[in-house]
Amino acid sequence: MSCRLRQSAVLFVLSIVLCAPRAEAADKQAAVLLVQDALTVPHQSVTLAAKLVKHGLMQQGLGGEPLELLINGQVVATAMTGGDGTAMFSYTPKAQAAVHVQVRVGNSPRVAPVEGQANLLVWERRNPIVAVELTALTEPLPQVPLTGFELTMGSPTPMPDAADELGKLTQFYYHAIYMVSPGVTGNGFRAGVQARDWLETHKFPTGYVLLLQPGEQALGTTIDELHAAGWKTVKTGIGRSKAFAEAFLQRRLDAVLVPEPSAGDKPRKAKIAKTWKEIRKRL
Repeated sequence: MSCRLRQSAVLFVLSIVLCAPRAEAADKQAAVLLVQDALTVPHQSVTLAAKLVKHGLMQQGLGGEPLELLINGQVVATAMTGGDGTAMFSYTPKAQAAVHVQVRVGNSPRVAPVEGQANLLVWERRNPIVAVELTALTEPLPQVPLTGFELTMGSPTPMPDAADELGKLTQFYYHAIYMVSPGVTGNGFRAGVQARDWLETHKFPTGYVLLLQPGEQALGTTIDELHAAGWKTVKTGIGRSKAFAEAFLQRRLDAVLVPEPSAGDKPRKAKIAKTWKEIRKRL
């Protein structure tokens, strides 16, 4: 075989070797990883939930896939997705902190590499907590009721001073729980990710993004569950809706509405702030 023919053969083999991984990756299913926030105390095990779905509008769950939980770049837990694409990780943090966690697809022959992020909030139970209705932070979209936080109609604009004032509240005293409705489709994983991304984009302080279940009693049930789990310092709610304020007032907790609602939407014992600049005076 001549030198030229040998060179051609070598180049042909190299092209097959180099192109094979790309072809294999192109054949894999594109996916999205949605990860929920979690809340715990130091030295107590916590469960983190993630959902692997097909990329696209339908977001069908992908079952039987290996996922890895990473903290500070290190794999600390692994799990397999169930039939609906959901996987659960168990982890025990050692110290109080707001921990940024990552979840990624492991060695899968079917799904292309992808990762998602979330926050693990590790708080002491004695710290005071303020619960914030997410819609109290936003200017309403024109003619679009803010029943949930699925940004199908565009991204809301933050209310003036909301991020700055909430940052002052949480700098030395309060922790924040952002309470999010899953919206009309009930896709809580997606609503949570969208809410967290929106909060980060607009520089709100890091807090626990808590997804409410559908139903009129969901907020009250969630408050009761937090108290039963030991989070008894959830005593104050900042909201926009009458229903949000009433859920706190019915439990003899404080509620502040912002901005000032119409007369028919103002619970008798709720405190009122016309703007976020007035919030700290009402707490």
